[in-house]
Amino acid sequence: MSDTPKHVTYEDAGVDTAEGGRAVDAIKQMVAETNRPEVVGGIGGFGGLFSAAALKDMEDPILISGTDGVGTKLVLAQLLDRHETVGQDLVAMCVNDILASGAEPLFFLDYVAIGHIEAAHMAKIVKGVADGCKLAGCALVGGEMAEHPGVMRPDDYDLAGFTVGVVDRPKMLDPASVRPGDVIVGLPSTGIHSNGYSLVRKVIGVDGIVPGTPEAAEKRAELEQPLEALGGASLADALLVPTRIYVKPVLELLRGAGAGKVHAIAHITGGGITENLNRALASDVDAVVDRASDGSFAWDVPPVITYICEQAGLSPDEACKTFNMGVGLMFICAPEDADAVTAALEALGEKPFRVGTCVAGSGKVVYADER
Repeated sequence: MSDTPKHVTYEDAGVDTAEGGRAVDAIKQMVAETNRPEVVGGIGGFGGLFSAAALKDMEDPILISGTDGVGTKLVLAQLLDRHETVGQDLVAMCVNDILASGAEPLFFLDYVAIGHIEAAHMAKIVKGVADGCKLAGCALVGGEMAEHPGVMRPDDYDLAGFTVGVVDRPKMLDPASVRPGDVIVGLPSTGIHSNGYSLVRKVIGVDGIVPGTPEAAEKRAELEQPLEALGGASLADALLVPTRIYVKPVLELLRGAGAGKVHAIAHITGGGITENLNRALASDVDAVVDRASDGSFAWDVPPVITYICEQAGLSPDEACKTFNMGVGLMFICAPEDADAVTAALEALGEKPFRVGTCVAGSGKVVYADER
């Protein structure tokens, strides 16, 4: 080796700080558009500032936090070169979780790990995050864009998010209040949302395909073809429909006509109905979901879910442990309040439907066709 040190810059090592700066400039306006009155300053500092003064008006404010990612749905986004909506998925996965306690999301932070930063590409991703924050009514107060040359492919990226919300303890939803006889009401999902995509990818044959290759271009063209089973939509369109954010109508319900009438809420995420509805149950109560003997439900299941389940040959039990089966959020309420909760949701423009009932049990989800 030469005794003369070789001059190596950070850019030589694969990190383009100048492009990182351009990426920050590209997202400043969209971040500012998510601001709430409590936001202090803007992005660019070492931390996001948010005033907690409004919490003084609560009897006993409880801060609730949540963190999550988008998962392997990102593989499809990269293969299809569609990045505008996965940020909404990221926000949804976090804010819908804390909504299950009745909490209002206050602010959000994101983390983007990427092989090589390109400002225009990053702006597409963060725009989705900002759009999601606006739908949730929370402020995007900061985040991180981390370039990982040599660890990730230049076009590869991953997303993680973190949110903090608040609920007044007397108004916090508690699964312990669920009783036998309670009614379960559901709100529709927009599709697969952000769970089950490892199975989806295997079924549609994209595992191991590297974006930007001829094989990827061929597969992309296949996925963009309309399918009769999806009503003429393509798999590319149906599989990248973003996760619905339920925050605004649900908070309006809980603060208005449904105040005091909802015992618990379940966000149907990874694990499907079977492994999420049980999280909203008291330990001595079971949920009986209205599933018919042929595995069908009384509500509409999005065609893309039906299609993937059929292509995978899933049994009804396997499907219900993998996908949301058309239900993104569930409310549990007393039987005498079920009609009022349903009517209040309809007045908010929602399309609620009955999912099932609660019976004495041990905190499990069971299905009517198996009883």
